[in-house]
Amino acid sequence: MSFNTLEFAVFFIVVYGLYCGLGHRWQNLMLLVASYVFYGAWDWRFLGLLLISTVLDFFCGLGIHGAHSARIKRMVLGLSVAGNLAILGFFKYFNFFAGSFESLLASVGWTVHPHTLQIILPVGISFYTFQTMSYTIDVYRGQLQPTRRFLDFALFVTFFPQLVAGPIERAKNLLPQVLAPRTLSLERFEEGCFLILWGYLQKVLVADSLAQFVDPVFTAGSPASGPVVLIAAYAFAFQIYCDFAGYSNIARGLGKCMGFELMANFNLPYLATNPREFWNRWHISLSTWLRDYLYIPLGGGRGHALTIFRNLAVTMLLGGLWHGASWTFVVWGAYHGGLLIAHRLVEPARQALSTDKRSFPGMVWQVVNMVVFFHLVCIGWVIFRAPSISAAWELLTRMALQVNARDLWQAMMAQRWLGWLALFAVVEYSQFRRGDRPAILARHPLLRTAGYMLVFYVTMFFGATAGKPFIYFQF
Repeated sequence: MSFNTLEFAVFFIVVYGLYCGLGHRWQNLMLLVASYVFYGAWDWRFLGLLLISTVLDFFCGLGIHGAHSARIKRMVLGLSVAGNLAILGFFKYFNFFAGSFESLLASVGWTVHPHTLQIILPVGISFYTFQTMSYTIDVYRGQLQPTRRFLDFALFVTFFPQLVAGPIERAKNLLPQVLAPRTLSLERFEEGCFLILWGYLQKVLVADSLAQFVDPVFTAGSPASGPVVLIAAYAFAFQIYCDFAGYSNIARGLGKCMGFELMANFNLPYLATNPREFWNRWHISLSTWLRDYLYIPLGGGRGHALTIFRNLAVTMLLGGLWHGASWTFVVWGAYHGGLLIAHRLVEPARQALSTDKRSFPGMVWQVVNMVVFFHLVCIGWVIFRAPSISAAWELLTRMALQVNARDLWQAMMAQRWLGWLALFAVVEYSQFRRGDRPAILARHPLLRTAGYMLVFYVTMFFGATAGKPFIYFQF
């Protein structure tokens, strides 16, 4: 039941109508049932996994809190982490590692046939596993008091707007909102509606339109020329951003309509001037999760330079693997780890060359850094999107060796979606750099209504006719 379907629209209208007529406790129960219905619509067989993860971390949280020794606390935490990672590892990575092991042995002349299973990846498992695991870790660290209300904890785990593709919420943000009565207001409803409409525009008008051009280029064996591959790399950068940010905005908008405040997952990531800033702006709920629960426990930025580089490399390698069971994701994570290490090495010299950002030379320097780093990000997106490492190498080779200015210009002029993309980029920057809703729409009710209608009309009239699944559903 994807957000961009009529089925979901009917589902949410019914859920929201019931929600508005119930008290707090019944609201939570109804939302829990609705969340299980929503998830079961994907594949009812995986409802049991969701329940197992919920039960495991609910009782592990209570066990850690009630334990009288540090040793028992560590054992219960280990049970939670091991249980969650075992489920995630089996369903997401079993066949990947089995196939990789077979290929490794075949490379030295040994022929084996490891047993592989037809395992279906449960939608959203990477997201809700990290969400429940962070709850138990926070309880262990003494940063959170565990709840004794199982149904409320289950709603924290399964809240349907963010269940299958995030944001990966922390219990200290979402759980108190579940436990306390929520206030519904016209202002929140309007803000939620705008986020929903803007998310649909990002998904339907921009991401799905770009997909019609991008997908054939990245198909294995596609004979695309160098200029077309280069444009496709740029296009995919905005496709994946609008696809994922669109989902996140719809999720936040749905939550806001019901009185919930979900975290923002993006903050204009392509305005970043370096890899550290990029990961402070891109998929914020995942990057902060990796920072707090992996990078800092490994030692973070403390210690010898080689230790810091190791911490960065391990964090980004696992961050890449989190996205999927494929070597392209591993290499993509390693690539970004390399960028972070390189940034840490050159940052002192870069700071010495920088000037006041408010001066003209300083602004030029910022723009140069922004453009250079955006191209580095696009190289990473080619690796991310390619069906294999060899295909990624072929595409990157074409980009590097088969591009000239005339052919590139001709290829760009043939792409009708460039105008929409340019308009979107201007609106995204000018209207959202200070909040979720343009200030002019907040001040003028008539303009606000007209703006909502315009966004809806443009999305429905000019958007891609066939809705595509959200990219991050596969993770």
